[in-house]
Amino acid sequence: MKLSRRLDTIASFVPEGSRIADIGTDHGYIPIHLVQEGKVKHAIAMDVRKGPLERARAHIRETGLEGSIEVRLSDGLLKLEKNEADCVVIAGMGGELMIHILEEGHKLWESISSWVLSPHSELHKVRKFLEEQEFFIERETMIKEEGKYYTVMGVTRKAGNTMTYGREILYRYGKRLLESNDPVLLEYLTKEEEQLKRILDELSKSETQGAGRRIEELKQELAWNKEAQDEMR
Repeated sequence: MKLSRRLDTIASFVPEGSRIADIGTDHGYIPIHLVQEGKVKHAIAMDVRKGPLERARAHIRETGLEGSIEVRLSDGLLKLEKNEADCVVIAGMGGELMIHILEEGHKLWESISSWVLSPHSELHKVRKFLEEQEFFIERETMIKEEGKYYTVMGVTRKAGNTMTYGREILYRYGKRLLESNDPVLLEYLTKEEEQLKRILDELSKSETQGAGRRIEELKQELAWNKEAQDEMR
């Protein structure tokens, strides 16, 4: 199965030989691809909605992989038991929902050796949560697909590893991405700067109290953006 660039990048973060649980599996494309490629031997495709699970089940049946991929109705990680998987993929959702799913699955944290996370929003909140709960981001990359930017994180809870951010730009843009001078991140920062300046220019024409507060917020966001770009030069 040929994946989109985003899904292929997510799949590439899964360690060889893993037993995976794909949370919010939707069409089941990632588990199918990983089994077909021989990267994993068993997968659990999980979703809170029956519709996507039926689509995933149909795709799994079409590829003849019913014996390798189990389909399971579950609200996040709630129906996953310890030692059923050693790698969990959570992608295609907002950061706050991802944090909620991780919190609800607290009992599994120590039994899962690898986590592949790709939040679509609130990345700074996700990174802060991971730091506070002593997760460790080993790898991180940013890709662009159809005009949108996506970040993928490879996360563990290995003993002795720590990741301290300290500065807001590291939460917002990613310590690993900044350290590696990720070219896609640099492109993102340039476009974000243009967008923030455009909004700031429009709001500057308004004299409402709400506009004044938002102007100050935008100035702070621009300062963080500049700090991040300076960090990469």
